[in-house]
Amino acid sequence: MTRPTVAKVDLDAFAHNYFLARRLHGGQALAVVKANAYGHGAVRCAQHLAGRADGFAVAFLKEAQTLRQAGIDDPILILEGCFDAEELECACELGLWTVVHQESQLVDLEQAAKASERQPINAWLKVNSGMARAGFNPDQVKDAYRRLRACSIAGDIVLMTHFACADEPEKEMTALQIAAFDAAVEGIPGDQSLCNSAGVLSWPNARRDWARPGILLYGAEPLPDKRHGLKPVMTLTGRVFAERTISAGESLGYGATFMAERETRVGLVAIGYADGYPRTAPTGTPVAVDGKVSRIIGRVSMDMLTVDLTNLAGVGVGSQVELWGNQIDVNEVAACAGTISYELLCNVKRVPILYGATALEHFPSYDIDSTESKVSIER
Repeated sequence: MTRPTVAKVDLDAFAHNYFLARRLHGGQALAVVKANAYGHGAVRCAQHLAGRADGFAVAFLKEAQTLRQAGIDDPILILEGCFDAEELECACELGLWTVVHQESQLVDLEQAAKASERQPINAWLKVNSGMARAGFNPDQVKDAYRRLRACSIAGDIVLMTHFACADEPEKEMTALQIAAFDAAVEGIPGDQSLCNSAGVLSWPNARRDWARPGILLYGAEPLPDKRHGLKPVMTLTGRVFAERTISAGESLGYGATFMAERETRVGLVAIGYADGYPRTAPTGTPVAVDGKVSRIIGRVSMDMLTVDLTNLAGVGVGSQVELWGNQIDVNEVAACAGTISYELLCNVKRVPILYGATALEHFPSYDIDSTESKVSIER
């Protein structure tokens, strides 16, 4: 018997969330599959949308190369841009798109245009509208655009920015960023891209030509107080593989952080922080055992955690435990652990990923590809 822990990835839910985002935003949308599709498997997610999405976005060149090698021919945008002239040459050869957010990247394009004939590359000119992490300052944008337009290898130019606080609609920061962007690009022709996931969902006046949805594609609501019909894509599950009862006054686990106030039935589950489940998740973090909501008790260990079975009749060894997914919101788990859903999803590792569509409880048999620790479905 293999370790009874698996992450089930519903590819139809992923597609549902993408098309929902594109419909809400209008225009076109790049599916952001950086960081191995936020832990869901970039190749499998991209293959499921290939030919149907308007394109994809990744963080850096190697991620784009992986998709191209897997047969993804759709447009792919490199969000961090090319780090040097050699990467730029490779991006041109692969027909990629690249963000240009600093002087050195602009110079690389200018030098490449002088050196030799290369396939044109679409450039996304990034404006620092207030996040101050990357991008040309507003007073530099028009000159940067002029230089890009003069580059013989620069194809279409898209004007873009990135929001700092779009997931906090009560703050005025996003409105200020929209205004700063609009002022900086006034009179410059071309498509525009402002919206990340939260922008798509909550800032209608930021919806322009291109959206760049990320976290929402994976069903993790970026606005916890809102519900937009997103479907969870990953369901992380384990099983109770051992059970014991501890007495009132008896402690449990490392640090003896949990002290039973009454006789407590404890289930042991084969997943821990080495698998990506957060060590900081405290007693009280929700789980579902055979569909019945319960809680973690005690400290999360490297390979195991313990759940409260006391009030759950009919559950025990062999019962399925959902750590997050369709019943347990990954955002709630993240809040309990003092982090965000992005980190939880990206951190999943050492757990086989089972790919299927929609009816997760009815997956067909599968084989594990040991080279990637992924699972290929037999259909």
